[in-house]
Amino acid sequence: MSLFEIIAILLCLSALFSYINARFIGLPNSIAVMAFSLAFSLILLGLKPLGVTGLAGWAEQLVGGADLGPTLLNGLLSFLLFAGALHVNLDELADQKWLVALLATVGVVLTTFLVGGAMWYVLQWLGSPLPFIYCLLFGALVAPTDPVAVMAILKSLNAPASLSTKIAGESLFNDGVAVVMFIAILGIAQGRHEASFENIGVLFLHEAVGGLVLGFLLGLLGYHLLKNLDNYQVEVLITVALVAGGYALASRLHTSGPLAVVVAGLMIGNHGREFAMSKKTEEQLDTFWEMVDEVLNAVLFLLIGLELMIITFELPSLWAGIIAVPLVLLVRFVSVGIPVVALQPFRDFKPNPIKALTWGGLKGGISVALALSLPMSEERDLILPMTYVVVVFSILVQGLTVKRVLRTKG
Repeated sequence: MSLFEIIAILLCLSALFSYINARFIGLPNSIAVMAFSLAFSLILLGLKPLGVTGLAGWAEQLVGGADLGPTLLNGLLSFLLFAGALHVNLDELADQKWLVALLATVGVVLTTFLVGGAMWYVLQWLGSPLPFIYCLLFGALVAPTDPVAVMAILKSLNAPASLSTKIAGESLFNDGVAVVMFIAILGIAQGRHEASFENIGVLFLHEAVGGLVLGFLLGLLGYHLLKNLDNYQVEVLITVALVAGGYALASRLHTSGPLAVVVAGLMIGNHGREFAMSKKTEEQLDTFWEMVDEVLNAVLFLLIGLELMIITFELPSLWAGIIAVPLVLLVRFVSVGIPVVALQPFRDFKPNPIKALTWGGLKGGISVALALSLPMSEERDLILPMTYVVVVFSILVQGLTVKRVLRTKG
């Protein structure tokens, strides 16, 4: 199956599922596409024992060809993060900077170690022990809240601006930090890095701080290019080149591509929007990136659902994933609560964000993509299904109920 055929099929399925949802159901589109995709995968898997294997084999070939891990981490993610950052108000984000910074750093570290430590005991109890370092790796996988899932929900929700900024700001930054944490722990597990604070600190500085600096330079370059002309077709093309080229450059420099495109998106969406764009350019740019966001979101959530075709579920990994769901939520509550409580003497949080940040911290494609990027091993065979169960629960259950939670007071 050629790359063009894979893209064509993914777009057709995404369009079909989106049409059915928009015409008859009316759920948030990303969640609906994933639900249809999961149902489609379950039907194909159910036909296998009946001897109908052609469609299942075709779907497995499609998912294998799409290869979600590299596709998301090296392709879709850069455009989705930029599209999300483009609409975040920098002044509102600056007002929430300390909470966002704590959630994206301390929150990620706490989640990694608390989930990892707890799952080490759970897996021992289930009779499927996993080395402690790989339990920490699972903790790092489920630490980030997915900006793609979160931004898709916030679009359709009339939440207070301060709360939306907290949730969106954290989701845009913590995935970059979590990826750095994942790389560090995987390097230790494979013997490529020593398990020392010094080595992890150097890696963090190079990846995270380097990504932030690169993003600032990219944003500055984009701002000056946009300011010096008034041609919306060229200006839109410049933003596309900025994202694709910037993410590729970050990979070459071994700095965080996600953090780089987020910072660049914030600069273009704020200072660029205010000082470097005409009204027509602003409208065209927003329309273009909203379409990119919608299309890539649909394709991504379709792929997450279709991944069910190639993930092997053994009973221990299934039970471990089911147990991990409430555990991850509990740890999320703790990792959110500590920064909020620590900052309460210095500012008044209205509305109370702990409940909203806990339930609104959706897991998504980033977690699945990182799990898929693990080298083939017994540890991967256990971690991947566990991660998938957590992500599916998060998107379907939390995603469908988060509006109600965010709209309740307190």
